[in-house]
Amino acid sequence: MTKIELNSLTLEELEKYMFIIGEKKYRGEQLFRYIHDNQGNEILDITVFSKGLRDKLERLGKISQMEVFKRFDSKLDSTKKYLFLLEDNNIIEGVAMEYEHGWTACISTQVGCRMGCAFCASTKEGLVRNLSAGEMANQIYTMEKDLNIRINNIVLMGSGEPLDNYENILKFIKIIHDEKGHNTSYRNITLSTCGIVPKIYALADEGLPITLSISLHSPFDEIRKKIMPIGSKYTIENIIKACKYYHDRTSRRITIEYTLIEGVNDSLEDINQLKEVLHNLNCHVNLIPLNPIKEFDKVRSSNSNINRFKRELNKSNISTTIRKEMGGDINAACGQLRRRYTGDIR
Repeated sequence: MTKIELNSLTLEELEKYMFIIGEKKYRGEQLFRYIHDNQGNEILDITVFSKGLRDKLERLGKISQMEVFKRFDSKLDSTKKYLFLLEDNNIIEGVAMEYEHGWTACISTQVGCRMGCAFCASTKEGLVRNLSAGEMANQIYTMEKDLNIRINNIVLMGSGEPLDNYENILKFIKIIHDEKGHNTSYRNITLSTCGIVPKIYALADEGLPITLSISLHSPFDEIRKKIMPIGSKYTIENIIKACKYYHDRTSRRITIEYTLIEGVNDSLEDINQLKEVLHNLNCHVNLIPLNPIKEFDKVRSSNSNINRFKRELNKSNISTTIRKEMGGDINAACGQLRRRYTGDIR
């Protein structure tokens, strides 16, 4: 019999679960608080439950576990990069970054990725499996315990495509937001997607005021198709329409992620076309200098081109910043560390 993963259930689901197994509904809230407020992970340690109830839950369910496999500490700032070991011996990555406004965690949503973006290391071995809502939450709790901190902001931008794991990311967002658990504001959660258009509409209809971040990386469909296979399925026009719908439903400004690659997407023509694409969208552009990987034979744009890009977009009243590089001495491209270490445990 497969045990139910209790830390992947929302508060409402836990209350229903307790009723189904013959217990009082309020036991569900007690269990939810134990897992997501107290960050407990051992059923037999829930002392507010009788031994009989603990034994029943141990028999029927489980709280999924996660270990720190390796941690990399930046010597330049407070950034910590993690490799987490899952129960099935898979490895995922996460990053904790300290800003003036507090700590931000970047977490993974899948083991690997099937999107195939040319410049991303996470996708080179394909998709292994989706992460559960509990495994996503465990990344937050494990970093908080390890560093003795409170994480204020969460970014779904690690390994994996969040909207390719839609049901689990939706449950995670609701769990981590719940005031009886971690109590993270929706406005402090960012979801980054390469542009799975139907799921953007679905997420908009949920009415959750999280920040939507679009990995665009080129204003031309033909170029985008070459570096992002998803571009063959959904055009830039499709994506921008979906973003406008998302903004209309949530009143949240869209973030446009744009990785600058020398000779690919950093010309004056690219700038002018991007202005045209974004001119009617309430958005902020985040320029990202390419982090090279060996499987992609391109380099980051020059500093002069990066600064020109920012300057020209700002002149057109398109809010634009250059991503601050955190933990530059440890921050290998997403997915590279995982690929280097997976062989050690298999």
